[in-house]
Amino acid sequence: MASTYITRTPSSDGNKRTWTFSAWFKKGSGGYLFGAGDMSDGDPSVAIEVGNTIEFRIYAGGHISRLVPTQVTRDNSAWYHYVVAVDTTQATSSNRVKVYINGTQVTSFSTEEYMSQNYDTMVNSSSYAQRVGDRGGGNFDGCMAHVHLTDGTAYSASTFGETDSVSGIWKPKTAPSVTYGTNGFFLKFENSAAMGTDSSGNSNNFTVSGTLTQNVDTPSNNFCTFNGVNPYSGTLSNGNLKMSQASYDYNVQGTLGMESGKYYWEYKIDGLYGEFGVCEQGKAGQSDPQANIGFYFLYNNGNTTGYIWNNATAGSQSTEITIPAFASGMIINLAYDADNKALYIGQNGTWLNSGDPTSGASKTGALITNLYPRFGGTIVPFCGHGTSNTTANYEANFGQGYFGTTAVASAGTAPSEGGIFEYNCPSGYQALCTKGINSF
Repeated sequence: MASTYITRTPSSDGNKRTWTFSAWFKKGSGGYLFGAGDMSDGDPSVAIEVGNTIEFRIYAGGHISRLVPTQVTRDNSAWYHYVVAVDTTQATSSNRVKVYINGTQVTSFSTEEYMSQNYDTMVNSSSYAQRVGDRGGGNFDGCMAHVHLTDGTAYSASTFGETDSVSGIWKPKTAPSVTYGTNGFFLKFENSAAMGTDSSGNSNNFTVSGTLTQNVDTPSNNFCTFNGVNPYSGTLSNGNLKMSQASYDYNVQGTLGMESGKYYWEYKIDGLYGEFGVCEQGKAGQSDPQANIGFYFLYNNGNTTGYIWNNATAGSQSTEITIPAFASGMIINLAYDADNKALYIGQNGTWLNSGDPTSGASKTGALITNLYPRFGGTIVPFCGHGTSNTTANYEANFGQGYFGTTAVASAGTAPSEGGIFEYNCPSGYQALCTKGINSF
């Protein structure tokens, strides 16, 4: 999360000229994957920063080396694999730093600057702290997995990843064959009680600062989050699972679509006037969903009347329903049956309108039925804010098992393809993740 990083200062020098950093990450707002050095502005440092691109740089009173790919990395829904292999002993300058994204070496840069031959970097140095998820400011917001540093060897991306023979997707090698050297490490983040544990065999363990949470969202099972590319105003944080909203036109969609199958997810309310449901991907990111086509949701303004919008046409508020008033701390349950085009909504584990998400074609108690995409794109999760009179925070759990940085209080029945929820996932439903989608 944005205030979290892990740090270690080596007890002795390793190889400061030759090393490899490899990490899988899924970006929220971005930030630093890795930093080594004196982290105040102007002091010597190595940094890898994720924004619209992934920038590698070494700074010591000026840029010693800087590589900014022309390739952009804006996709908040995907896991990326980034590798930088450094060998300053090379005679050819472009061989001193090699960058790989998703298995392919990057050869096109908007900025391309290399250090002098035999330059000693701050990595693997006992004089400088080594940080994952930080460089002394600009902490990384998102998820990270399979983080490696090697001391003394420059490896290519194929050492740490490979192409899946069935899907053709670049995937991690969970036990790569590498020599870690003196100060190398392998962070699996598999021990929730000691997230800085080194699994390389070196015992180069890190100290955790902030609230580092273990997540089931991984490169092998990618979970839905809020879409940071296409929100309509508002602010996203906590790996794009928290939406802070202050106006009736603030809304956001999920990153994964639902064309077939059955899916369950949850929102936790901090404030009133929420809008919770689904929308058509091609119509998301518009002002005032209550007056625009392509949005299907339940709205409540803090009293016991719920308003159901079924916007096949603009402003087509379809019905009112008596519900418990939205309240801070309430969890909204959503179940979308894409096979039968039905949306069920509940509060704190009780389905409204005596809904039964497992009822199939009978659609018992569904708040919205005949939910067909009419305007292009697939159906995706939707969260909005229905007033400009107050601010609110909405936290999504698409199966990651957390609301913000707080784990669910007591997990309910889990779906078969992964996911952790506060309440029982209905039978036959999955979390909105790649394994869940592929199961249908």
